[in-house]
Amino acid sequence: MKIIVSNRSGAPIYEQIKEQIKAAIFSGDLREDDILPSVRRLARDLKISVITTIRAYGDLEREGFVVNVQGKGCYVLPRSEELARENALHRIESGLGVAIAAAKTGGITKEEIIDRIDLLWEADYE
Repeated sequence: MKIIVSNRSGAPIYEQIKEQIKAAIFSGDLREDDILPSVRRLARDLKISVITTIRAYGDLEREGFVVNVQGKGCYVLPRSEELARENALHRIESGLGVAIAAAKTGGITKEEIIDRIDLLWEADYE
């Protein structure tokens, strides 16, 4: 698993780490019981603060993606279908937010957007 962070991104570094680890879990690159890099190692490799890495891992644990075993490391938990669904809905909402903003800027109506979604759904996802 390779994590890339950018100071130019609008997202905080801990958020970038968290989202990349979640993406690796959902894609299957990280599986149940895989161990994440140690907090210190990841911080050293990314040249960031240990506190930033602790924040990312803590958020992942609170969200149910990993478990921290004191003295042993941070392990990936079994993939929850509910979490996978929530992740998909979040990505959809983000994409639709961008689409809606573009539509409003371009004077496109809600009905026109819904018609486009229907066309795309039928054409690409049957």
